[in-house]
Amino acid sequence: MKKNVGIYLFNDAEVLDFAGPFEVFSVSSELQNHSLFNVFTFAEKSGIVKAVNGLQVKPDYDFSNCPDIDILCIPGGDGSNAVVKNETVLNLLDSKIKTAEITFSVCSGARVLAKLGLLDGLNYTTHHQVMPDLQKLAPTAQLDKNARFTDNGKILSAGGISAGIDLSLYLVEKLCGKQVSDTTRIYMEYGDWKKLIKPSP
Repeated sequence: MKKNVGIYLFNDAEVLDFAGPFEVFSVSSELQNHSLFNVFTFAEKSGIVKAVNGLQVKPDYDFSNCPDIDILCIPGGDGSNAVVKNETVLNLLDSKIKTAEITFSVCSGARVLAKLGLLDGLNYTTHHQVMPDLQKLAPTAQLDKNARFTDNGKILSAGGISAGIDLSLYLVEKLCGKQVSDTTRIYMEYGDWKKLIKPSP
């Protein structure tokens, strides 16, 4: 059964933070006859979202009509500062997190998890420039400065920007197996993908 992957968008979100996971989950499903994931974006309200550096994106849904989410991605970017100050959005995201199987942050998206108290007592990572801020937001959480990503079961976190791709590939492998993950890496030509190609007999 397909899992719904919902990617939250907001103004001044970092592009690769959400585009990287979108690509990984979409490609993984595409290469398996579109059988694994239904990937979509959503925002607080309908209309255009302007990401960092001006990229304009039209989310598929808003909170009022968003489908149920199995895997929730919260990207980072400068706009995450505004998100953590918006109680309405925080409450809506919290309700989505409660019903999701997995929630993961990318980069400074960890601010949202910290503000909701979801990192308390857990290991996490984030963008290196945001680490001091996160230590203030989640003083009881354990920052792993060297981790590319962390896995606490239901709550996961990725480091800066491109690390969202690594965490997404890790989740694909965890949920669907190494062969699916490797096939995705090869298609995306990501990392040491050439080493994954089996030689012809």
